[in-house]
Amino acid sequence: MKESVGKLRSLLSVLGSGNRVIIQTHNFPDPDAIGTAFGLQYLLGIYGIDATCVYCGRIDKLSTKLMVDELGIKIFNADRFKTTDDDLVITVDGQRSNANFTDIPGNEVACIDHHPWSTDYEYRFVDHRMYGACATIIVDYFFDNDIEVPTNVATALLYAIKVDTNNFCRRVTEEDITAYQRLNSISDNKLMTRLGSNELELTDLRAYGAAIQNIVVYDVIGFVHIPFDCPDGLVAMVSDFILSLDSVELAIVYADRDGGYKFSVRSEIDDISAGRLTKKALEGIGDGGGHAEMAGGMISPLSRAELGHNADAPIRERFLNAYKSIISGDN
Repeated sequence: MKESVGKLRSLLSVLGSGNRVIIQTHNFPDPDAIGTAFGLQYLLGIYGIDATCVYCGRIDKLSTKLMVDELGIKIFNADRFKTTDDDLVITVDGQRSNANFTDIPGNEVACIDHHPWSTDYEYRFVDHRMYGACATIIVDYFFDNDIEVPTNVATALLYAIKVDTNNFCRRVTEEDITAYQRLNSISDNKLMTRLGSNELELTDLRAYGAAIQNIVVYDVIGFVHIPFDCPDGLVAMVSDFILSLDSVELAIVYADRDGGYKFSVRSEIDDISAGRLTKKALEGIGDGGGHAEMAGGMISPLSRAELGHNADAPIRERFLNAYKSIISGDN
């Protein structure tokens, strides 16, 4: 029996019947989080389970908003769609207690994710696969269980995989490629083109300008402080941009966020995991983690204050020390 057949049966058993089900993405949902939630919502509906997709924070990228609008995806801010302690919550594209997951009322019973496992929380159901995109797990559910994929769902899943694997150039697995092959012929190719050509807003240029002005490079490590608030997706895009420089193999970008800092880290160095580096560098002053190639993190307003008036210097020192520690083989 294929893995996703048993997994789907187990998930349905955990959810039961007559319960209100909530699918929660991370706080600033990207196409992978939204596509995963949308595909899972449709799947559960086939089995008579009416699920609602929610997030905290905001959807802040033009292309992601276009994806939601054009594909008819109904996803609500948790502040406007009130959950209760009796609701059954499925976390997708992340795990409870991650820095980018706000704890909402409800009983987190299930998790579907592709990030390195980092939570101690005991879900009743877990589907954790290290695919390039979380949406690929949902694609497996459809095809392994011989369920037809509607065009709008196929398009959402395909766009999610395309974005999260950076056009199949980052962390891509055979499963991601197979999912692409299966979805390509049934997705809306014209909409896929529109989504791909609307990924940068005019106001985003301000962040790129700050990156160009503020970049500091130590050996192969590029640091950029964006001195104003930016959407998570934009911070990640700037991090990818810095990594594209021929002299940079490790990019550390952070932007002001609610009195603290939001980090995006990218690594092309085989021996340096971006997730491990970020977690180690922010230990004691924040929280961070992620994949070997890409990671995120946060520093709270209180911890930022402890760093002093010029926080850039201690932040760089922390990451440089963490880098040296990992290179030397220290735990």
